[in-house]
Amino acid sequence: MEEEIDAFIRYIAVERGLSENYQVSTRRSLAEFAQWCLRRHSLESARAVTIDHITEYLGDRKRAGLAAASIKLIVVALKIFFRFLLGKKLVRRDPTETLSLPRIERYLPETLNEIQVEQLLEAIDTTVRLGLRDRAMVELLYASGLRISELANARLENFNAEDRILRVIGKGSKTRLVPVGRKACEAIAAYLSGERPKLVGRRTSNEIFLSARGTKMTTVRVWQIVKKHARKSGLEAMFTRIFYDTVLPRICSAMGLICASSRRCSATPTSRPPRFTRTWISNA
Repeated sequence: MEEEIDAFIRYIAVERGLSENYQVSTRRSLAEFAQWCLRRHSLESARAVTIDHITEYLGDRKRAGLAAASIKLIVVALKIFFRFLLGKKLVRRDPTETLSLPRIERYLPETLNEIQVEQLLEAIDTTVRLGLRDRAMVELLYASGLRISELANARLENFNAEDRILRVIGKGSKTRLVPVGRKACEAIAAYLSGERPKLVGRRTSNEIFLSARGTKMTTVRVWQIVKKHARKSGLEAMFTRIFYDTVLPRICSAMGLICASSRRCSATPTSRPPRFTRTWISNA
């Protein structure tokens, strides 16, 4: 089954343009399933796999204590894998056709309030080495709701300080324009002028945020930095995803105020709300 998995991973990498992390996760899920099939039923080809084999495997994983969310990821990987094989006529039928996704309990996202955000930002000492960089990163995360990977890959040529816009490449290699608040722009400007030049070395590229060695920062390192400052500020249970869930209500609230103001000033009650502008971040 290894050859089929390799062909599938090439497909989602080249033709679908899915992220490297997704490729690694999907390969791991499929490889573990293939090893189980070989060990338990001596199956070496995907053509021999049936729905009974798949349900038995999922049952084993569930009894081993795997969470429903993780099992759902495995099911999704198997579904798109066998759908790919069927399209290439590498299997006679799709054994996952009748397989349903496990139900997952949904919880309201945890968020930070403004006091907690200020507490986090104030915990970053900008007078020490790399303090300006760390402050700029956290300000940008909060102001824009960027993913950690998007922040690590943000480049100088994609940042328009005058218009306060950052162009980022997110999931599926899709490009989007992200508005950046005034305070975040000021923090980035302070870092770019006062600290980044000191980090530049022979291996430096055009990423906005550099490591202590002058190289591109990894997502793991960004996460470690945010977690370190969260611990210093007393927010030890905080996760970087909270930034995303914290900023969205703030944006929606600001947009609601803009639309409400527009409706009060409109001559007719059926007027369309204004298009998205940078108004909401003018004092952010």
